[in-house]
Amino acid sequence: MKKTSHIFNLLLLTLIFFISCKSTKRIASGEANLDLSAKQLIKENAKQSPEFKTLQARLKISYSSDDDEQTHSVTFRVKKDEVIWMNSAFSVVRAMITPEKVSFYNKLDNTFFEGDYKYLSDLLGTELDFEKVQNLLLGETLFSLNGEDYSASVVDDMYVLQPKNQQELFEIFYLLSPLHFKVKSQQISQPSDSRHLQIDYLTYQEVNKQAFPENIKIIAVEANKEMIATLEFKSVSLNEDLNFPFSIPSGFDEIKLK
Repeated sequence: MKKTSHIFNLLLLTLIFFISCKSTKRIASGEANLDLSAKQLIKENAKQSPEFKTLQARLKISYSSDDDEQTHSVTFRVKKDEVIWMNSAFSVVRAMITPEKVSFYNKLDNTFFEGDYKYLSDLLGTELDFEKVQNLLLGETLFSLNGEDYSASVVDDMYVLQPKNQQELFEIFYLLSPLHFKVKSQQISQPSDSRHLQIDYLTYQEVNKQAFPENIKIIAVEANKEMIATLEFKSVSLNEDLNFPFSIPSGFDEIKLK
């Protein structure tokens, strides 16, 4: 399967999340606090974690890799900790992600995929599961900040948070805003494999008095290959009754991963 031949490679690989809604405003003002310790910083970041049961939004995804460029708009729904669901116009492409598996189908070529998180992990070059995908979409750190010692420093008026004991083959850096303590960028590097994943949260907005990403940029590099995706979330609504219909049409061919 060619990675750029299926629209859902775009949708799944850029799984990220929402923003903009009734009574929303961009988060950009405030007084910077550059004197917090790592523990204080982690505590302030935890206070900003959004609380909701369901979310629905319009998600615009732009994607480029090698000579392939695509832009799509999809309906995006989340039932927190349970389901992430996306649907394109006329239900041509639909995906559903749960803690157990990743599923999608594409009516343009009558194909479907149903399997574990290896597919998404291969696309982004780092091991993923449902929690990490959801965190990525919500502007939360991919890896928990609890249970490990972190050090904090200030570079260009931005906090840099990193494990005190970086793994030899796996390096993690989080850049946090001193204004609202949300993640501005998270970077995961695997130098031995020439892999680098960078997720930049360009802007945040306030939705129902909570901070959510507004525009996100993802850069995934492996050796001499680079993928760039941008996401823009619009028309967000929280805590509505939503359904998550998904069934693979009969007669579709299963995508087999090598």
